[in-house]
Amino acid sequence: MRAAATTEPGRLWIVGTVVALLVVAFGAVTAWEVSDRAAAADDVVSRSQPLSADAASIYRSLADADTAAASGFLAGAQEPHDVRLRYETDIATASRLLVKAAANTTGSSGSAQSIAQLNEQLPVYNGLIEQARANNRQGFPVGGAYLRYANEKMTSDLLPAAHTLYAAETGRLYEDYDQAETWPYAALAVGVIALGGLFWAQRRTYLRTNRVFNQGLLAASAASAVVLLWLVAAHAVAADDLSTSRSHGQESLKVLNDARINSLQARANENLTLVARGAVLTADGKDDKYDAMYKAEMTDLVAQLGSAGKLADDSSGRTPVEDARTSVTEWQQRHGKAHDTDTSGDYDGALKQVIGESGSTGQSFDRVDAALEKAIGHEQSEFTRAASDGKGALTGLPLGAAVLAVLGAAAAGVGVSRRLAEYR
Repeated sequence: MRAAATTEPGRLWIVGTVVALLVVAFGAVTAWEVSDRAAAADDVVSRSQPLSADAASIYRSLADADTAAASGFLAGAQEPHDVRLRYETDIATASRLLVKAAANTTGSSGSAQSIAQLNEQLPVYNGLIEQARANNRQGFPVGGAYLRYANEKMTSDLLPAAHTLYAAETGRLYEDYDQAETWPYAALAVGVIALGGLFWAQRRTYLRTNRVFNQGLLAASAASAVVLLWLVAAHAVAADDLSTSRSHGQESLKVLNDARINSLQARANENLTLVARGAVLTADGKDDKYDAMYKAEMTDLVAQLGSAGKLADDSSGRTPVEDARTSVTEWQQRHGKAHDTDTSGDYDGALKQVIGESGSTGQSFDRVDAALEKAIGHEQSEFTRAASDGKGALTGLPLGAAVLAVLGAAAAGVGVSRRLAEYR
């Protein structure tokens, strides 16, 4: 190398080799970093977000099963068929999604521990509900105790484990988001260095040969510039689309899922207020435990619907949230009347106001649940569209960068070799 550097042909050969290697390095680093970002974006769309959504569905199904069980119990010895079917569907859905989650989770993770706990406790809960039903059909008061114990099992064991699973899967989703949105700084740095080296090599050739353009080096510069511009534009578009899917899709989904689960738990506690008939009090012994829990969950629900309304970015997302808020207000008003009726000693009248076919809190709850389901469906489609666009923006860039880098390096070699030929 020292000997070659003492002659102009040798120096020219070294310059050509260095710029060709820089162009190849630029293509290789770009292909590597963009492949990594594309894989993370693909995980957001096809793995981590679906798993997070499944975890939310497990949580919702369990809460809904508890609500259906309490509603069926209040209906009396002859449980309505649609309520029974709803409970069985929720349990089947939770069981199926737990199997799916277990297949996509490593055995040592926190998610695996939550799944194991859910698989262990769900049959116990189901057994307690069946005991409550059997005793209720025979008119035995102990059925209410079984139902309260089942609810305690749900709120103390099952729902916390489901929430832990949901939080863990959502955390994995945000990790994939962060990885996909991180700028490929190494590729950008090598690209700037490669273009700088090509510019310097062409200027050196011009000063020494008095020729304005070297076609090979010019082609290599064009190829490198295309890759650099493609890299910046593609990643900017991908990051913007992924950011949109996070802020207007995933964040909205998280709030709406939490709101729906709160509404389900509030409904279950409202039903249990009538089942327990004041037998279960708060820790200070002053208030009905289930009524206090209902009020706390409704307060959270109102706040979550307010947040969901702010996150919704179009009328299709805002309208169902507004419908849910209106129905929540109606639900609270009807609950207040039912509570007053119950405390005045008219249990049958209160029961009708809670589970009756006309003007009941159950009808208000159903409207809240339907509106939230519609809002969740809309936000899910918003997420899928934006995240898929972000993933698609990176399609073809790794291969394109590699091909253009090889062509650019070859062009640089040809350009330098033509100058070397003049020394022979």
